Amino acid sequence: MEETKKFYSQRAITIATYFGGPLAAGYLVKKNFEVLDQPDNARKSLIIGIVSSILLFAGIFSIPEPIIDKIPQPLIPLIYTGIIYLIVERLQGENLKQHKESGGEFYSGWNAAGVGAIAMIILFVGIAVVAFFAGDLSNKTADFDFSTYDREVENFVENENKAIAVFNVIETAKPDYLIKEFTKGVVLWKENKEIVGRLNSLDNLPQELIEQNAKLIKYCDLRIQQNEIIIKAISEDTDIYVSEIEKIGLEIIEILNELK
Repeated sequence: MEETKKFYSQRAITIATYFGGPLAAGYLVKKNFEVLDQPDNARKSLIIGIVSSILLFAGIFSIPEPIIDKIPQPLIPLIYTGIIYLIVERLQGENLKQHKESGGEFYSGWNAAGVGAIAMIILFVGIAVVAFFAGDLSNKTADFDFSTYDREVENFVENENKAIAVFNVIETAKPDYLIKEFTKGVVLWKENKEIVGRLNSLDNLPQELIEQNAKLIKYCDLRIQQNEIIIKAISEDTDIYVSEIEKIGLEIIEILNELK
């Protein structure tokens, strides 16, 4: 029996791109090419997505802060999302249209939003590392317990990696398993809030880190909310919560922009 073909729609790719940048787009376009039995194009799509993400954020970091502060926060995501939309239309638009007209299946919007979320976490870790080692915060002679801070940050990142691991199997795992793993993610994000609380208790913590930690707390709260809504979407087998997932995703993007 022939396996049912299932694609990511153009709308789903757009959602994921806005959340997770070119990396998310490259991954979803790759998955579509795999369904179309075009492995070379699939591989190229992912490579282009990775390289584009690196170039995008290298470009952002090269812009002087006074200039970047004047650019409306949604503008850059809107620009690259629009470009990706046109590229997908050119590469896969006809295939997706024919698949839809023939009654074919597509992955849900929350699924695509989840892929965008995992790409966003990868970008977040990259941004955090660049910001840390490029700025004064990397000065180990600072008058606070740097080693403890560094160790707790490693724990924070480790929890993130565990929390997002579920997205690696989101297309194949059964709903009960996904619900269990997303629930674990909620617990891990709550642990991350506790980690940030311990960071705030360190003596002589620089004001810049105190302000950053406040944003990380908000970031964790948003991730918890997003996981809880995804759990509802899976439990009810519905796309009606996609707009809520999108709204939270926009708030997360805003926090990430502030953490740059």
